[in-house]
Amino acid sequence: MKGNEIRQMNRTNPLYVVQPSLPPFDEYVKEISSIWSSRWLTNVGDKHRALEQLLKEYLRVEELELFCNGHLALESIIRACKLKGEIITTAFSHASTTHAIERSGLKPVFCDIKLPGCTMDPELIEDLITEETSALLPVHVYGNPCEVEKIQAIADRHGLVVIYDAAHAFGVELEGASLASFGDASMISFHATKAFSTVEGGVICCKDPAITKELKLQNVFGMAGPEKVVSVGGNARMDEFSASMGICNLRHFDQEVDTRRNLAAIYFEELAAIPGVTTFLEREVTGVYKSNFSYMPVLVDCLEYGRMRDQLNDYLASHQIYPRKYFYPSINDFECYRNSVGRDVSVPLSQLAASQVLTLPLHCGMSKDDVLIVCELIRSFGKAS
Repeated sequence: MKGNEIRQMNRTNPLYVVQPSLPPFDEYVKEISSIWSSRWLTNVGDKHRALEQLLKEYLRVEELELFCNGHLALESIIRACKLKGEIITTAFSHASTTHAIERSGLKPVFCDIKLPGCTMDPELIEDLITEETSALLPVHVYGNPCEVEKIQAIADRHGLVVIYDAAHAFGVELEGASLASFGDASMISFHATKAFSTVEGGVICCKDPAITKELKLQNVFGMAGPEKVVSVGGNARMDEFSASMGICNLRHFDQEVDTRRNLAAIYFEELAAIPGVTTFLEREVTGVYKSNFSYMPVLVDCLEYGRMRDQLNDYLASHQIYPRKYFYPSINDFECYRNSVGRDVSVPLSQLAASQVLTLPLHCGMSKDDVLIVCELIRSFGKAS
């Protein structure tokens, strides 16, 4: 595609980094119609229980608890595991990961990442462990799996809990197992920007029924009965309308992943020929790794590409294409955490990734031509052109 063709093909509508997936309208209306008869809007009704069972089967986990959003789910599992002291996590993530630790009264300690995958570097973890360390909280960034076996081995040696922030990892599989089945627990987000959405929502998947019981107590204000309050709890339960959206979206999820997979394949092929632009969404390998293609992140090396990441971001925006610097900045550079988080630990690769990463549009509202236009704009703006 030539530059003049790009100008002729400028989109009349903006192209955003994500577009929420919605089921056919009539299908959702049919799903929620029974709510008008039952008048059961929340408090674990039929839709909540139905989605819970469907997710256990789809994710192949025995224990889970639904929440109104992923962040409160993450805070809840930290409390349910009765963690104290410090949690080792990553600075290359959404603010929610570190905020959940701080808001739970613990201290985050940052471990640097590996490039290009941007997940926690297991080789650096043990040097950060002290008597105050109670858990590890790695992130499956963009659905890229962490090195789960190495992380678990470290946790076992030191008696630590492993909680995965698997916000991006719904439906992702590693060596035939659901990525949600690793560690002591995993949090998956069902936010509207995720590959699988309940509009707002989240889930904790775990192995220990006692943890699930504690999560359920937390979600009903610690009430074990109408007049019996056994612990300090709150309320982050998923409502029936969100659960209904999840039921509908789950029916279409595999088909949507296939669409994302086909679009991603074009990105992989086109971007491979552009110097300085590196794709690092983990490639699928049959029997080893299965992706959900939630995002299409790239790293932009300004020396090789010839332009700064921010310049490319603005150039695409001038063509009504809106990528996202996701994640930026590195969490240790947040104003609220400067000079205040745990111990003084250097995370140069996290900061480098934050300065280079750009997440390109990838969703089921896109066409093959949309992807080709994005790639040609990136190619034409670079030094090689």
